[in-house]
Amino acid sequence: MFAIAIDDDKTLTWCEQPSPGPLEDNEVRIRVAWAGMNRADSGQRAGNYPPPPGASDILGLEVSGTITEAGPSVSPLKTGQKVCALLAGGGYAEEVVVDQQQVMPVPEGLGLREAAALPEMFATAWLNLFMEGGLDHAVSKGERVLLHAGASSVGSTAVQLCRAFGYPCFVTVGSDEKIERCKELGAEAGWNRHNGSFVDAVKEWGEGVDVILDPVGANYLADNQRVLNADGRLVLIAILSGRSAELDLGRMLMKRQRLIGSTLRSKSPQDKGAILDELQAYVWPHLTKGELYPLIDRDYPIQEAEKAMAFMENNSNVGKILLSVAKDH
Repeated sequence: MFAIAIDDDKTLTWCEQPSPGPLEDNEVRIRVAWAGMNRADSGQRAGNYPPPPGASDILGLEVSGTITEAGPSVSPLKTGQKVCALLAGGGYAEEVVVDQQQVMPVPEGLGLREAAALPEMFATAWLNLFMEGGLDHAVSKGERVLLHAGASSVGSTAVQLCRAFGYPCFVTVGSDEKIERCKELGAEAGWNRHNGSFVDAVKEWGEGVDVILDPVGANYLADNQRVLNADGRLVLIAILSGRSAELDLGRMLMKRQRLIGSTLRSKSPQDKGAILDELQAYVWPHLTKGELYPLIDRDYPIQEAEKAMAFMENNSNVGKILLSVAKDH
């Protein structure tokens, strides 16, 4: 098969590589139509985010495509079915092999292009808002949410989930234009990070927040604590600004604040399957009805992965960047 390789100079090259090996009983082989691009791919390329033990060292954490082979224990998925999948690696390739628990049928009414944008960003947003962050998907508890990097693929998805399940949200982004885009998706208000600290703006909006979804890390920790309410949850999903910062333990203690570290990639197939089961139960109906949708900024041929990643690393996108792999999708 062909797949993306990382050359010694970090260039991304589409070239021939070995196909994934024989299937285990509970695995499927997918002919990839589209692959989603994520910040984790950029981190792995730079040598800062290696794949979990046993995972493919090819970039790519999500794909859509068609099942071409299924292990004897696989059910109800079947050969010929159009699906999307959450991966630990290997998505920038013509085919992948993955545990059936990490595979979902394409929601009714969506195509393979849209489906490729679903697994990573919807699983990440759902896991960290509702499972780790403690929001209730059944009845809104009136809590308020702060989303950093609100125009990113995960951020734009989190904005939509907050709107769909009745949670007001505030976003921080890199431009006034992105604030307006997030408001169109359902955010109530936002702040341009280039204008300084977000603390006053958040407090003016709602006297603090109950859940924060933060991919930034170190530089935002102190201000996050200042706007996080009593019994609030700060869910850290990346460390784009660094891994070390000073934590105000007194504030954390007196306000009963919780700091939660969360990564999706290293979770087991069983744990990923539990997240995807919730997505199919609670989110897929909204996608089918058109009440939620994957926000896609643009797509590139897989051979232009280098160009696509440069665009993402420049923080130019609002939503997901996709790579087109198969010509017959």
